[in-house]
Amino acid sequence: MPDSNKNAAVNFLRLASGGKVRQAYDSYVGAGFRHHNPFFEGSAPALMMGMEENARQNPGKIFEIKRAIAEGDFVAVHSHVRQNSGDPGAAVVHVFRFENGRIVELWDVGQPVGNKSPNQYGMF
Repeated sequence: MPDSNKNAAVNFLRLASGGKVRQAYDSYVGAGFRHHNPFFEGSAPALMMGMEENARQNPGKIFEIKRAIAEGDFVAVHSHVRQNSGDPGAAVVHVFRFENGRIVELWDVGQPVGNKSPNQYGMF
């Protein structure tokens, strides 16, 4: 099941970041979904509305998945998210928890990509 969960997490993020938020939720989110994003109330409808608003405000969003790791019922996806081509963006990690092949819990954390860093390997 981890590989199918990994594919579901990646597909959910690709759809949602591409503006197809409701399709992402209809296809991959399970009953009782909750999330831990501190900017929205913890329900599926609250996060979905926030994601739809972001998609309207940033129709040129660039979402590049760098890696996805699955273990048991959990999937972690490390991505580079830019709101537009001129935005340095952020490194974002989404952690999904699955039940019966559906996303039932989501955590997301992000760190802005800086213009200058002493780290020669970068964030990705």
